[in-house]
Amino acid sequence: MRAWHHLYPALPAFHGGEQLRAGIGAMLGISLCALLVSLAASLELSSIYLIAPLGATAVLVFCVPNSPLAQPWSAVVGNVTAALVALLVLQVVAGPWSAGVAVGAAITAMMFVRALHPPGGAVALLTALDPALALDAGPLFALVPVGVTTAVLVLAAIAYNRVTGRIYPFRQPETDDTGDPALRLGLSTEQLGELLERFNQSTNLGVADLGRLLAAAEAEAAQHRFDGTTCADIMTTGLITVRPGMPLPEAARLFRSHAIKSLPVVDGDMNLRGLVLQADLLDAVAAQDHPAAWRQRSPRRTVSDVMRPADRAVSHDLPVGALLSRLAAQGSEVVPVTREGRLVGILTRSDIMRLLLHGAEERPAA
Repeated sequence: MRAWHHLYPALPAFHGGEQLRAGIGAMLGISLCALLVSLAASLELSSIYLIAPLGATAVLVFCVPNSPLAQPWSAVVGNVTAALVALLVLQVVAGPWSAGVAVGAAITAMMFVRALHPPGGAVALLTALDPALALDAGPLFALVPVGVTTAVLVLAAIAYNRVTGRIYPFRQPETDDTGDPALRLGLSTEQLGELLERFNQSTNLGVADLGRLLAAAEAEAAQHRFDGTTCADIMTTGLITVRPGMPLPEAARLFRSHAIKSLPVVDGDMNLRGLVLQADLLDAVAAQDHPAAWRQRSPRRTVSDVMRPADRAVSHDLPVGALLSRLAAQGSEVVPVTREGRLVGILTRSDIMRLLLHGAEERPAA
């Protein structure tokens, strides 16, 4: 039974209407290519016709659009490269060996140009097995029909996937992070790429999608670890707050006398308006001491002049696990906690550390 187990389906069951979505997409994409061929026939352009490997390309671009093997560069450049290589092989290798050499050389060439596309192997094999049309067309065969029909199919996939809620082409990170700061996980794009290389998964998953999967896994693990614990359970209450109109010297005295690191700014109804950190006051003093700043110096600066927005406040019922990655990615030192817009507490890194260390003495050392 264990031996048979390895022969069971490796793919999980598809969710919802994914089967129908992918099938309809492939039908529309190939039909569009067929329409192009019919139009070319009416114009007596015999060089444009359908090739069987397009069916395999359709499977990739409509069923697994997040795969690196299905991306536009891989599909178009891969098929064109395979056709060119197969034509070259036919010129130098004769007899039954041409098919195997064409496929092997095409795969090697596609990998060199970073355009590995499984249907490209089929393009090379088809060219070697039925070389008449390809040899008559010469190098143009790689562009018409192979390149043109593949490009039409890819364009159809881009439009269809976006309309049906799938991302294609997949996300290509442009900086040293994976886009959303909440999903960086402290790993750069290069480090995520090294993980894919280490486990030989570069052809199966993109860097940005790996970052999102790791972030989701981390959040899920944190949810399980702190199951049932919300921000309200560990937040600091009994806060010292200030009004927006408080002069900066008074706010500075509060920092000195209470050994606190932040001052929430609220109105008369405890609605959160902003947050002042010690660093904000220091920056304000440094700006006033700057020689070029004396003309802009206000005779009576207030808290509202230096407070930062309260856009990172969280709800009191937010699970702590959902907050951990946000704290790590955004580098926040203090997070205000609100209930229906009113300030009810704050969360600091110290609060999180106490939660993380709770019961640590009872856990065996790693």
